[in-house]
Amino acid sequence: QVQLVESGGGLVQPGGSLRLSCAASGSIFSITAMGWFRQAPGKEREFVAAVSWRGGMPLYGDSVKGRFSISRDNAKNTVNLEMNSLKPDDTAVYYCAADRSTGSPPKNRYLYDYWGQGTQVTVSS
Repeated sequence: QVQLVESGGGLVQPGGSLRLSCAASGSIFSITAMGWFRQAPGKEREFVAAVSWRGGMPLYGDSVKGRFSISRDNAKNTVNLEMNSLKPDDTAVYYCAADRSTGSPPKNRYLYDYWGQGTQVTVSS
């Protein structure tokens, strides 16, 4: 089993920045990739970003490209999501997820094996 705990959410004004972190514990040796998803009220859970645990180019959803950056710290077993130029449309609960499969980090949420509890991000003036 893998446990994921997100932190760093909060309220920010449009144009501002936030940094989310996800700490993994448990059977972390089984993790091959980690991703961030978000879900706004009444909407489907949306892919935000993902990165391989062993390196390689990260992947981003179209709506966050150029504004968000995902990074990993293998020594600390954490994955971070740096969010810049935030917009009200970025308001959502952000979830961290871990994948155990081989290949490129998936964008499909159904392919992830473990999920964190989520952290709220609200972009509002």
